[in-house]
Amino acid sequence: MASLTFKGGIHTYEGKDLTKDKKITDLLPSGELVFPLSQHIGAAAKPVVNVKDRVLRGQIIAEANGFVSANVYSSVSGTVKAIEPRRNVQGMMTPSIVIENDDAYEEAPPIPVRPIAEMTKEEVIGIIRQAGIIGMGGAGFPTHVKLSPQNPGKIHYVIANCAECEPYLTSDYRRMMEEPEKLVAGLKIILCLFEHAKGILAVEDNKPDCIRILKDLCIDEPRISVKILKTKYPQGSERQLIYAATNRAINSTMLPADAGCIVNNVDTIVAIYHAVIEGRPLMERIVTVTGDAIRYPQNYRVFTGTYYDELIDAAGGFKETPQKIISGGPMMGFALFDTHVPVTKSSSAITAFLRDPVSEAIPGACINCGRCVDACPSRLLPSKLADIAEHYDSEKFVALDGLECVECGCCSYICPAKRHLTQEIKMMRQSVLAERRKKK
Repeated sequence: MASLTFKGGIHTYEGKDLTKDKKITDLLPSGELVFPLSQHIGAAAKPVVNVKDRVLRGQIIAEANGFVSANVYSSVSGTVKAIEPRRNVQGMMTPSIVIENDDAYEEAPPIPVRPIAEMTKEEVIGIIRQAGIIGMGGAGFPTHVKLSPQNPGKIHYVIANCAECEPYLTSDYRRMMEEPEKLVAGLKIILCLFEHAKGILAVEDNKPDCIRILKDLCIDEPRISVKILKTKYPQGSERQLIYAATNRAINSTMLPADAGCIVNNVDTIVAIYHAVIEGRPLMERIVTVTGDAIRYPQNYRVFTGTYYDELIDAAGGFKETPQKIISGGPMMGFALFDTHVPVTKSSSAITAFLRDPVSEAIPGACINCGRCVDACPSRLLPSKLADIAEHYDSEKFVALDGLECVECGCCSYICPAKRHLTQEIKMMRQSVLAERRKKK
């Protein structure tokens, strides 16, 4: 059977062999941990602890400050050392709670739960909200909001994003290999909220072992199917995933729910399982530490708040001084100038490279080859949009659908002239959206 896909996209070097066979290793933090109050889209959480307070692992330390917000929990027991701005992976100073780990890992009581058959839909969503779960694939949208669409009866598909199309990342792959039962159980919990929906486990065809395991687990699950996607970047992007799995299309003005879909990534769904079944809030995640500059690439189960430095040290440090270190993967991650920043709920990977071919490349003039047009998954004209962005013509930019860009980086990757197409389009797009917010 042909693998499902979308138009456009690119085939990058995957780099997953470095860590795909490395089992998840538990990593205990040392010293202080830092918990930013903004680890999600929406309002920053509000501290509910004070300096010098003693806290327990699994204790809420900041509560959601509105519907589109998320609770923050301590992942260790210890003492609140400070509540002050600390640097995050984007390089910005952001209000944070700093806790000195006492290495006792004394746990707070779990969130009260009952058998799921005895809970209402509202209670299930309430537990997910209380647990502070957000989209852990990078976007950071509060999950309880995503699971509360205006018309839940019109949700036809709940899609588990198992594609993990970003090069080098294998955290979702290891989850599927080592804890597939939790993934399927978490998907079944979400399906309880949408009685007319079917579940889809959408997996790229470069993971045949995952596909076999998940198909075996779902053989007696009439509401869940495994769909095989073509291995291609950005197959895991929400719009491309929905189209490949359901043949339904959305644009920048729509939410997945408008097309009758709910999409969550693997780690998010497992976090839902832990919250609803075990009463465990979100305070840890799987992080891949990889790249040719890392001595011993590995997948770690990491407590939120742990410094990136500690993960790099645990992986044996650097072979040589890397030219580039990225939070996330090479296509959509953030370049770091400082690794003394904390792991948050949406931290998926640390990728370190001995060379930085992007900074070495010298951009040239467009040769009108059309490769960026062929590669664009949103079917745009990247070279034209970049030209418009350089001249800051917002009207033309909007007229040529520049806001539909998903900032995947395909055009920059494929461009033989090494033009910074994605960066130009991204800056223009952000400027247009900022102007629109001012006018509201």
